[in-house]
Amino acid sequence: FRSVFKEFPYFNHVQSKAMDDVLYTGKNFVACAPTGSGKTVLFELAIIHLLMESSEPWKDVKAVYMAPIKALCSQRFEDWKQKFGPLGLTCMELTGDTEIDDFFEIQDAHIIMTTPEKWDSMSRRWRDNCLLQLIRLFLIDEVHVVKDVTRGPTLEVVVSRMKAVHAHRPAGRPQPDLSVRLVAVSATIPNISDMAEWLCNESGPASYLDMDESYRPVELRKVVLGFPCSLNQNDFKFDLSLNYKMANIIQTYSDQKPALVFCSTRKGVQQSATVLAKDARFIMSIEHKQRLYTLNYLVYKSLLRLNNLMMLGVGYHHAGVDVSDRKMVEEAFTRGDLPVLFTTSTLAMGVNLPAHLVVVKSTMHYVSGSCEEYSEADMLQMIGRAGRPQFDTSATAVIMTKSHTKDKYMRLMNGVEIIESSLHGHLVEHLNAEIVLQTISDVSMALDWIRSTFLYIRALRNPQHYGFSPDLDRNGIEAKLQELCLKNLQSLSSIGLISMDEDVNIKPTEAGRLMAKYCLAFDTMKQFNGVNGHETLAEMVELVSKSREFSDVQLRVSEKRTLNTLNKDKNRVTIRFPLDGKIRTNEMKVNCLIQAQLGSIPIQEFGLSQDTAKIFRNGTRISKCLSEFLMQRSKLGLSAQLSSLMLAKCFRAKLWEDSPYVSKQLEKIGLTLSTAMVNAGLTTFSRIEHTHPRELELIVNRHPPFGNQIKESVVNLPKYEVSLEQLPRYSCATAEMVVTVKMKNLEQLLSRKTAPDRQHHFTLIMGDSDNRVVFLQRLTDSVLLKSGSWSKKVEVVRCSKGEEISVNLISSQYGTAENHCQHGDPCHYHKGGAFTVILLKHACDLAQNTAKRQCNHFCKNKDVCGHECFGL
Repeated sequence: FRSVFKEFPYFNHVQSKAMDDVLYTGKNFVACAPTGSGKTVLFELAIIHLLMESSEPWKDVKAVYMAPIKALCSQRFEDWKQKFGPLGLTCMELTGDTEIDDFFEIQDAHIIMTTPEKWDSMSRRWRDNCLLQLIRLFLIDEVHVVKDVTRGPTLEVVVSRMKAVHAHRPAGRPQPDLSVRLVAVSATIPNISDMAEWLCNESGPASYLDMDESYRPVELRKVVLGFPCSLNQNDFKFDLSLNYKMANIIQTYSDQKPALVFCSTRKGVQQSATVLAKDARFIMSIEHKQRLYTLNYLVYKSLLRLNNLMMLGVGYHHAGVDVSDRKMVEEAFTRGDLPVLFTTSTLAMGVNLPAHLVVVKSTMHYVSGSCEEYSEADMLQMIGRAGRPQFDTSATAVIMTKSHTKDKYMRLMNGVEIIESSLHGHLVEHLNAEIVLQTISDVSMALDWIRSTFLYIRALRNPQHYGFSPDLDRNGIEAKLQELCLKNLQSLSSIGLISMDEDVNIKPTEAGRLMAKYCLAFDTMKQFNGVNGHETLAEMVELVSKSREFSDVQLRVSEKRTLNTLNKDKNRVTIRFPLDGKIRTNEMKVNCLIQAQLGSIPIQEFGLSQDTAKIFRNGTRISKCLSEFLMQRSKLGLSAQLSSLMLAKCFRAKLWEDSPYVSKQLEKIGLTLSTAMVNAGLTTFSRIEHTHPRELELIVNRHPPFGNQIKESVVNLPKYEVSLEQLPRYSCATAEMVVTVKMKNLEQLLSRKTAPDRQHHFTLIMGDSDNRVVFLQRLTDSVLLKSGSWSKKVEVVRCSKGEEISVNLISSQYGTAENHCQHGDPCHYHKGGAFTVILLKHACDLAQNTAKRQCNHFCKNKDVCGHECFGL
């Protein structure tokens, strides 16, 4: 295993100190050590311990590495793929960017890199799958994030759940060597003994190692500078004023070595970089300038400002910059070609870019539209980037703040802020998840679950932080926690997410299961509960836009012009359902971007494109949950049911249901090629299918056999034939109908299918003129592939507003412009269809029609005739 550590000849002091506990025992372990002290090596030693305990070919080796952000997971994936790959271990990344939705797709991986949110989603089904119970090692990076208000609760419940997985292992495999080992690290855990108590197992608290700043590999000098802030100067203006102090600070503290400057916003990053480039001049050799010129040529040309700045030795880096450009900027900074790099504070926890000098420009940042001070953990993460062990023996961190907060930050740099739990603020969602998992089935079990969390440990130590009286003893605090649980359980019960009886026994409802399955917030489910049944598609888009899951999507001032153009512009294509007035809220931004994507309107700004991708990752599961939630409420109106099903399909296809850009759903066809096909009139699957392959290639400017591949994809989409027949059994109140769905191209699909067999399904929904759902059925393609057709007898109740019955066949995945057919001729559907039948006959209608006819029945008395024929 020495090849894993070939980058260095010996372990440093921190690693050597942890060696006995991590490598030679299987105990749970927590380490707190300064940034740059090699904590990742502790994870690698834990993996090696697991390998030493297992026999080759490592069949039973299953480890999970969990980090709070995707950048860390990607970094670890690339690193460990190279280190552990030669040993025969397979690594797999499992984050919000990956499309793995099934346990079986990761069953061959030995080491899985994931985020708390993704692992929460996966582990909510652990009782149904043995894979999760095979996890032997659980590695938690940046464990101090447990205090974070948004991400902390998820991390906390995931760790507690992994402890529960061990406690509920199958009776046939109770061996102690199959327990889940927990190893956690962070640079900032002042109350590490509390963390060790939380990460306990049956033998007691975890072992821990606490190393202070004196063990930093590079000595860090901390400087706090206070600047005057007048009463009429707001945070924004104060932040701007600091730009003009930057050149002097970098000249004073950088020693002509790389400097990293953290700013609170993307716009602030670019403004600061621009000001510094004007104020400072960096001495560069001819070779250095040539390297920057080469780099400048490679960077995406739309970032003209970045190009110009880099030639002057200044770069910037934030989530709004293209990924490939970000990597080039990172590499240039690491090599020392860029003397100064400006970035947002999120980089502190992600990409590892050490610098000789770190500057924190202003201690305020924007959170959900308001200004807040950085937490101590965030601050320590940022200044922790100071120091390059391979180049420096010392480093400097400069904090720029207001004069009246200077003393506070000087104390903060020397003191520490205790890590508290944030679970109490998000208890309702996680209680529901555990109820669905059957971990909790009554209030006493809810308290048992609470005892496994970090919240319980900290509530006993610091009850005041959680709103409890400081005078309470253990029993009193437990009573308060039980009261908190009961309050949240009643909230769940109030909107039908759980059911509770008089003995406070708790059972999940179908709505609660959907909430847990799709990991939705309680507030989002509360909004779903308010649907009245008459909602249109526009109203459903608005409803989804208000979901709590989009609360972190920020509306930036620089984006408003682009968004307003997408919303209303006489000279351009705009969104389908324009919003009233100007774009002024986060919800309106989300709504606008959803509609722009569905309408295939190009979004030029990279930052907005990134936001759109994030919105659709969340929106797909939100809309899917909404449609399934409304399907459970069978008495709800047809309009809302149809709109929700249509919206879920639109999110999946990333197109409106009647979009001409149908080809965009095919493999290898993006917006550019799809636009070319629309310009050529190929706006339906049928037209594409009947176009010659060579003509298709001319249209999209591609070589053979590209046209054949496109055509083959379309030919192998399922074609459905829907028919409706009324049975000759009449009464005044009801009529009977038989609906039949056939697979028109059954023989073709048995040999090859474009749509995924296991995932793709369609929904058949019938409704009447009174906005009532007459019939609703979800069917998978596999059902039709087995028998070729499916039929069902449906009883239709007479309605007051007319005799029309609408029949809709809605695909779960593909949108198409071919979704309206007339009743009579066979109706063929490429993934969707709808028609209206005006043939519904009731006995009362027939009696009126036959009033002038003679009865042909043997009784010859149509007034007393009670037979179905009614004389016909």
